[in-house]
Amino acid sequence: MPVIDVHTHMYTPAWLELLKAKGGAYNIQRRPDGQDEIFRGDTPVAIPQPGHFDYALRIQQMDAAGIDISIVSLTCPNVYWGDEATSCQAAVESNDAMARAQAQYPDRIRWFTSLPWEYPERAVQELERSCANGAVGVMVLANISGRSLTDPFFEPVWAAIDRRGLPVLVHPTDPPGVDLMDMTKYDLSWSVGFMFDTTLAFTRMIFDGFFDRFPNMKLIASHGGGTLPYLVGRFEKGDEVEIPQRRRMKRKPTDYLRHIYYDSITYDPRSLQYLVSVVGASQVMLGTDWPHQVHDVKGALGKIDTLGAEAREAVRGGNALKVFGL
Repeated sequence: MPVIDVHTHMYTPAWLELLKAKGGAYNIQRRPDGQDEIFRGDTPVAIPQPGHFDYALRIQQMDAAGIDISIVSLTCPNVYWGDEATSCQAAVESNDAMARAQAQYPDRIRWFTSLPWEYPERAVQELERSCANGAVGVMVLANISGRSLTDPFFEPVWAAIDRRGLPVLVHPTDPPGVDLMDMTKYDLSWSVGFMFDTTLAFTRMIFDGFFDRFPNMKLIASHGGGTLPYLVGRFEKGDEVEIPQRRRMKRKPTDYLRHIYYDSITYDPRSLQYLVSVVGASQVMLGTDWPHQVHDVKGALGKIDTLGAEAREAVRGGNALKVFGL
């Protein structure tokens, strides 16, 4: 059974230069340790690492870790900045670089396309173009410049993705209001804000009936689903007392939690075991977050090994084989 990493990232030098030149609120600041970091205003977003730009280094890391296939994606801030031309240019730059990497390493690399979601017609065009070039799924941030993923504005893009039945990696970024919530210090935008962003995005989808309108997509909740598994009881109680006239979903919240897929990035085996106990081993796939500073390549595989033999094989690669049709 191949070992498949579904949550791992790449940038390109041209994408980073475009962000520096036309990133709007996004800027580069020098950290006390000498590293350059991407900020939105005064909120830290991501720290580019050498591995973000070097596929040969990625293959070396995969070989050392025992990972057979990496499904790479652009991470935050993705392409949601600049004007229409800039956003589309950033998407094409990233997607074409990933397509070239897959051509160079056809047995090792697959990729998620990034789309200029703020321009739905162009996003659908880029979806069609990038899927024709080999994309096996879509990467989207949990909020798009502050807009909810369930905003009707994005419905044409979701409809196009649903028609293709594609996997979608939903990845957090800094949520709206991080400055008001005092998350700009101590990396709280990462440790707390990211979890909040993912949790809120999927909770909206569940209660809004999103999965009933778009039944063919395979959405993947990053970082073990944020706090979704832990909130299962509150979701069920909330649904129990909801006014019937306001209820939009057709099933119970737990049913949707067991419909969503999750990566294994939890940093703690107890969290991973609890996730599996709530949603089932069939819904969890290996993620490492490499090459971010917070990656957990060795730890991720070790934590999966604490699961039973059948669950272990499913999470390490069996589920991804099915979800991505590899």
